[in-house]
Amino acid sequence: MHLWHPGAVPTSPDDHRPALNQLQRRAIEVLATVAPDALALGERFREQGHELALVGGPVRDAFLGRTSNDLDFATSASPDQAEPLLAAWGDAHWDIGREFGTVGARRFAGRHGAASADVVVEVTTYRTDEYDPTSRKPVVAFGDTLEGDLSRRDFTVNAMALRVPDLVFVDPFDGLGDLARRVLRTPVDPRQSFDDDPLRMMRAARFVAQLGFRLDDDARAAIVDMAERITIVSAERVRDELTKLLLAEHPRAGLEVLVDTGLADHVLPELPALRLEIDEHHRHKDVYEHSLMVLEKAVALETGPDGAVPGPDLVLRLAALLHDVGKPRTRRFEEGGGVSFHHHEVVGAKMAAKRLKALRFDKQTVQDVARLTELHLRFHGYGEGEWTDSAVRRYVTDAGPLLERLHRLTRSDSTTRNQRKAQRLSRAYDDLEVRIARLREQEELASIRPDLDGTQIMAALGIGPGRVVGEAYRFLLELRLDRGPLGEDAARALLQEWWAARQADSGVSDDRPTGQPTD
Repeated sequence: MHLWHPGAVPTSPDDHRPALNQLQRRAIEVLATVAPDALALGERFREQGHELALVGGPVRDAFLGRTSNDLDFATSASPDQAEPLLAAWGDAHWDIGREFGTVGARRFAGRHGAASADVVVEVTTYRTDEYDPTSRKPVVAFGDTLEGDLSRRDFTVNAMALRVPDLVFVDPFDGLGDLARRVLRTPVDPRQSFDDDPLRMMRAARFVAQLGFRLDDDARAAIVDMAERITIVSAERVRDELTKLLLAEHPRAGLEVLVDTGLADHVLPELPALRLEIDEHHRHKDVYEHSLMVLEKAVALETGPDGAVPGPDLVLRLAALLHDVGKPRTRRFEEGGGVSFHHHEVVGAKMAAKRLKALRFDKQTVQDVARLTELHLRFHGYGEGEWTDSAVRRYVTDAGPLLERLHRLTRSDSTTRNQRKAQRLSRAYDDLEVRIARLREQEELASIRPDLDGTQIMAALGIGPGRVVGEAYRFLLELRLDRGPLGEDAARALLQEWWAARQADSGVSDDRPTGQPTD
């Protein structure tokens, strides 16, 4: 099967032909796996007089050697014309994106001699996207040519297409050359492109993180000049791009683009605020640089799919990035030349939660990132004085289901250049994890509860349901954390001592025998 039209690979002013040839070979191998489904769909469209082309990410990824069963197509057909063709081709179809010109379908694996996995396609009418200056939503206008559709895409590496069923490669803006050069460039003037859809500025940072490419100088300059325009885009769309960036292979590179271009000032201002002035005596380290290093170390500590923290893990990465956002607000210069950031973890937890809420992150993510931020300093001091078993229990209990993430965040936060100090901190945390494991075996730390439940408490004190039962439960939980498992008899005796003291302090006499309920 020939997947390339003769002469389809463009030449470049620089000699990138060896790299281009390698990219072409990769694409042929990848596209061969999706060609049967694409060809079948293309034949249906051509029979009805419509054009169809595979576009965007699937074409780019094919050159990078990445296979995807989610395929994006562009067509000259309207949604009304495309929908029945997709219904005949696939086993299921939908029109949720009809207002934006998009209809979709799924072909189940094996039912048509297709690939081993389901093939999902979305077909979009040739179009252009642009923003009304007063609106947060794009205005969709349909176009009439593939080249015109490609000219309105975000970057040249996403503005390549493969016409089906005749498999002609279309690359009017030398996207393949840019792919070989590993550069992100817009098909048209970047100011026009970013003005049409300001979210493309966020996508630029995201693709730097995902692909490891560099940003074209003109595109970078345009983002610097137009960064404030991102404020017209909805928080949800910004959040989605930021999430993709953070979950990418090179999140630091993408974040540096956000900060260096000024985009972060509008979407994540807490990050550039970490660039505290470095005084001549270096009384504190660069908190911005430190936070990026912590993120990189946390990413390296993520596990495989069967591990404790399968990567990429959004909560861990957000916590690593934001754990010190409270430092600018809490910085104090002390007498004698020192610098302090007292309670920055508490302040930072509130700041992180506020920002993530503004970006419309889900409630659980907000809570988890804030909690990790609040707890990230708890370990410090462990190596300077032996923690009691009670302190270890509280550490585990306070972390709850976030313990494995907290382990990784705390280890990543040790970025000192002092090798002795770094080794001491590492050994101390090794010791803490060993103690946690030992106590876990002995006491089931993950589910610490008092030795008596609510029913047993009421029987021991001779009371009925009410607020006092909760107070007694908390008393026993504190005992459990402080002393470990007590056993029911010992817990009951201590509970009754607490009850007697409480009654005496309140001046109430209670001679009722155990088991008699209160009025």
